[in-house]
Amino acid sequence: MTEIALIGNPNSGKTSLFNLLTGTSQRVGNWPGVTVERKSGTVKKHSDWKVQDLPGIYSMSPYTPEEKVARDYLLSNHADSILNVVDATNLERNLYLTTQLIETGIPVTVALNMSDALKGQGKTINIDKLSYQLGVPVVSTSAVKNVGVEKAVKKAAHTTKETVDIIQYPTYSDKFEAAIKQIIDILGDIVPERSARFYAIKLFERDALVQNEVELSEFQKGEINEVIKITEEIFTEDSESIVINERYEFIERVAKMAQNQDSNFKMTISDKIDRVVTNRILALPIFAVVMFLVYYLSIQTVGTMWTDWVNDVLFGDLVPNWVQAGLDYLHVSGWLESLIIDGIVAGVGTVLGFLPQIFVLFICLGILEDIGYMSRIAFVMDRVFRRFGLSGKSFIPMLIATGCGVPAIMASRTIENERDRRITIMTATFMPCSAKLEIIALIAGAFFPDNPFVAPSTYFIGFLTIILSGIALKKTSFLGSYVSPFIMELPAYHMPKVWSVLRYAFGKAMSFVKRAGTIIFSLTVIIWFMSSYDFAFQAVDTEDSILAALGRAIAWIFQPLGFGDWKATVAAATGLAAKEAVVGTFGVLYNDSTTSGLYHALQLDYTSLAAYSFLTFNLLCAPCFAAMGAIKREMGDAKWTIGAIGFQTGLAYVVSLIIYQFGLVVFYGKGITFWTIVAVILLIAIIYFIVRKPRQVKEKVITLDNLEMAGE
Repeated sequence: MTEIALIGNPNSGKTSLFNLLTGTSQRVGNWPGVTVERKSGTVKKHSDWKVQDLPGIYSMSPYTPEEKVARDYLLSNHADSILNVVDATNLERNLYLTTQLIETGIPVTVALNMSDALKGQGKTINIDKLSYQLGVPVVSTSAVKNVGVEKAVKKAAHTTKETVDIIQYPTYSDKFEAAIKQIIDILGDIVPERSARFYAIKLFERDALVQNEVELSEFQKGEINEVIKITEEIFTEDSESIVINERYEFIERVAKMAQNQDSNFKMTISDKIDRVVTNRILALPIFAVVMFLVYYLSIQTVGTMWTDWVNDVLFGDLVPNWVQAGLDYLHVSGWLESLIIDGIVAGVGTVLGFLPQIFVLFICLGILEDIGYMSRIAFVMDRVFRRFGLSGKSFIPMLIATGCGVPAIMASRTIENERDRRITIMTATFMPCSAKLEIIALIAGAFFPDNPFVAPSTYFIGFLTIILSGIALKKTSFLGSYVSPFIMELPAYHMPKVWSVLRYAFGKAMSFVKRAGTIIFSLTVIIWFMSSYDFAFQAVDTEDSILAALGRAIAWIFQPLGFGDWKATVAAATGLAAKEAVVGTFGVLYNDSTTSGLYHALQLDYTSLAAYSFLTFNLLCAPCFAAMGAIKREMGDAKWTIGAIGFQTGLAYVVSLIIYQFGLVVFYGKGITFWTIVAVILLIAIIYFIVRKPRQVKEKVITLDNLEMAGE
């Protein structure tokens, strides 16, 4: 029986083609990852032709479980032939996988799918030229119209390892080819001759799975490592980037020869938009404007309108009066009345009062995600991150962190490089989550009501902190590593679906309400008790309470940051349990759930600069207990967990100190003090850790000529 491996990129039409060939019923969709397992079936009218439907993948580098499944199957020597489904409308991207498939040594037949859709864009592909350039048979197909499908599978069934003796591999630059040839010579007969080129390139990339799979002597490993190091010096790039660039240069030559564009060519709307929003110069300014508008709508305008009503009318007047009337009717004791009115209603009410702003924020983010803009930002950020030696895959957890830090930390599992994953875990929670949005709204509303830039600035502080701390961590000996490539699908733009956006926003809002009804409720009860009684459990004023005593004991720590009083200290401490509790704590301590009342009380105790320092500290410091638990699970090591939490809290303290001390000099005209000097020293230290050269082990360097002589 002839076994044909059916493989291609996600959304290339592979699943549809598989259904036509085998007659099986399988779900067909346009989202990446529809086929998550390998499926098989016999070709209709040809029971001796078996088709293995492999997962949709972008490359043979095992960065995902799907890619590992496909790679392991192809290298297991079961497949006689490969039928590679290529999306004609995205030729360059799809041919990246094709080059890798050819190098496995298994004969490849290309099914050029969606050629009809390409014609609609005013483009055509010369099948003969494409076949000649690739060195493999190419058949034009349309899975939607069932055109060319049978011809493609017949060609694949007759282009097998038994019928094809010589494989025409993709050719790269002379320098790179010389390096690959030397690695092939070093390998000798350790790997099959047909797939020797595949293994050589994978070893050059430092593919961990291949390194573990191929049994090499220490001498051979040393020789291969020398080839890699020398080639990296010649190209002044890391080995993985060299391979990626070589492949795309080859693909560019192939596409240029094979593609034709007629005079009626028209760019799609998505392409026209992408030329602007993903432009190297305009992309980041556009992103900044978009995020400014998101926070402006949610914090300054639309969200604030509803927040003022919920805080001042609903929880400031209606709910307290209703509850008070019920308590009077039941004749409850004074302490219980105080607990319910001054503790629960004031604390939970203050937290829930900012729910409208959170809801508006997630409507805005839901719209951006639904229309496809967030995918473009991930692409743009990959370009930015890689420039600084960071992984573009870290942006996805960052994006998720704007909702909640826990799933953001868990999302780091998609990052295969352990060091990149740890850096992401340590930095993702710097982004303002929905819980931190409460603190942002409180500080912005109380101290900067007419400044629309304060709320968005927290987003950019978090983003900038992630990049700069990532750069510094990457330069350490224990977290430095090569950057793994980030590949993702860019869907076409489309109008947002109202119900989809509302469902997304409601889901986030309900999650927030549940936390307010459980964690925040419990914390406000504890805060009320500790702020109402002394250590002898006697009812006292707040200033003489247990909470005040504990707060004053550690308040001095935050004195250089500008908020060294016990109330702010206690609020920051409760934020470790849940960030929403910061706002709830202020509501209980000031015994006021109305917006205007709480704003006025805060303005009496803190300056605008101290408030912004407090906001920055709570933005960057260790996340809530739930996120800390996620850090522990994902790190899998107590030392790394403690290190991550210590790093976050320490960095938050340092940044807040610098902001406050510099602010005193710049905005308040204060003189130079001891803490100003400390702030300058800390700033210099931060700059040093960012710009210093990464730690590297000195290694022996020899020339390629010397290596060739050593191998003779």
